[in-house]
Amino acid sequence: MKTGNVEIGRRFERFQAACRKAGVKLTHQRLEIFREIAGSSEHPDAETVYRGVRARVPTVSLDTVYRTLWLLDGLGLITTLGPRRESVRFDPNLAHHHHFLCVQCGRAMDFESPDLNALSIPASVKKFGSVLATHVEVRGVCAACAKETVAGRTNVTGRPRRKPSKL
Repeated sequence: MKTGNVEIGRRFERFQAACRKAGVKLTHQRLEIFREIAGSSEHPDAETVYRGVRARVPTVSLDTVYRTLWLLDGLGLITTLGPRRESVRFDPNLAHHHHFLCVQCGRAMDFESPDLNALSIPASVKKFGSVLATHVEVRGVCAACAKETVAGRTNVTGRPRRKPSKL
């Protein structure tokens, strides 16, 4: 599914302004990578973005796509689904539970909640297909990071502690 031209235009304006503010060059490959993700409402993964961009820019590398996506994330232009880390994380706890993810340090913590377990699936979700499992992912600032922030050692930015690479 594609996003409308007006919304894509707004996304490009934010992209260009954020790059200028951060001193990040607007290279042809970065523009094409952003164009690929800005035009999609499908929440593509890096490999899907890579395939789409490679059709137009055969010299683009998967590494460049990954680094650019993390740059865009660091600039606050895109966000991720699931844990906000550079690699897949695994959970050995197979019991039904939920996750608290710290947006500062990336720490993931399990919690249980009968109230969240009792939530019903909205009809708007059911129309997508059969729901096999659910869990809630709560994002916030963990107590340790909040303590460091109060002590003046870090900023609460709502983003993980990761500086965008200049590529």
